[in-house]
Amino acid sequence: MKTIRMSIIGFGAVGQGVAKVLIDKKDYLESIGLDFKVVAIADSRTAVVDLNGVDLTAAISRKSAEGTVGSEKTTGLEIIETIDHELVVETTPTNIVTGGAGLHNMLMAFKHGRDVVTSNKGPLAMKYGELMETSNASGSVFRFEATVGGAMPVLNLARDVLAGNKITNVEGIFNGTCNYILTRMMEEHAPYGQMLAEAQELGYAETDPTYDVEGIDTACKLVILANCVFGMNATHEDVTITGITKITPEALLLAQNDGYVIKLIGEVNDSRINVAPKLVPIDHPLAVGGSLNVASVQTDLSGPITVTGRGAGSIETASAILSDMISIYRE
Repeated sequence: MKTIRMSIIGFGAVGQGVAKVLIDKKDYLESIGLDFKVVAIADSRTAVVDLNGVDLTAAISRKSAEGTVGSEKTTGLEIIETIDHELVVETTPTNIVTGGAGLHNMLMAFKHGRDVVTSNKGPLAMKYGELMETSNASGSVFRFEATVGGAMPVLNLARDVLAGNKITNVEGIFNGTCNYILTRMMEEHAPYGQMLAEAQELGYAETDPTYDVEGIDTACKLVILANCVFGMNATHEDVTITGITKITPEALLLAQNDGYVIKLIGEVNDSRINVAPKLVPIDHPLAVGGSLNVASVQTDLSGPITVTGRGAGSIETASAILSDMISIYRE
């Protein structure tokens, strides 16, 4: 049995999802020879540290009841720097202006030779080159499947499963909030504002939905694809972006009468990175509804490969994090 000591830095929905998945999959992980021992968890204000292994059920309960994970005033950065462990799971909130705490956490982890698995798009959209360079220099493994499609495996599909193929284009729906709003606008012939309010009520959209509806979230994911799959050195400033806020029920109805749906499509290839609403034939693989995500990867040998899945949700995102964790240590 291989024991991997790990920390969870950031204990919001995704960090708690990781803890839940580790509890649920304990027997499975042991069956493949892996024991992930969480020695520290930090949220934005507190931390819990136990070198014998944090009680994950108690940590989740405390966070739910009291809003904090522990009583110690240790920061995530201090945990990464001072506590001996192999793996940092970085799930702090995304900041695409500065990279946020996540950027400092990742660089600190690499400085100490720790592996990093993350769902945090901000640092990768801002400083992809620096992060890869630093992780390579320290011999750390850096995985980030959860940053692009949640449970929908895009990066590992492109990098590992389709190894040997030349990938010429990736396009798809990378934001479930926008997809939900557009789907419901079409179903109900209702205006954007009404369906945004519904999405907020159901928890699909944030109180401030700008990041999603203006296409910025999709742009960040495309930047990560551009850099990881196409070897570009892009930032979100290199993306042409149009959001969904000006789409009307009338436009959706006109499209529907002609056999189309309108979707917010992100596309990346070696010449452009673009996010915009587009007409998609109603029977096309990209015409998925609800809050689903979909990606079509165009290859020279295999043709188009399309994957669909849930792009958000704490357990769905945690599943992508777990997949990365297993892929690092199973060998």
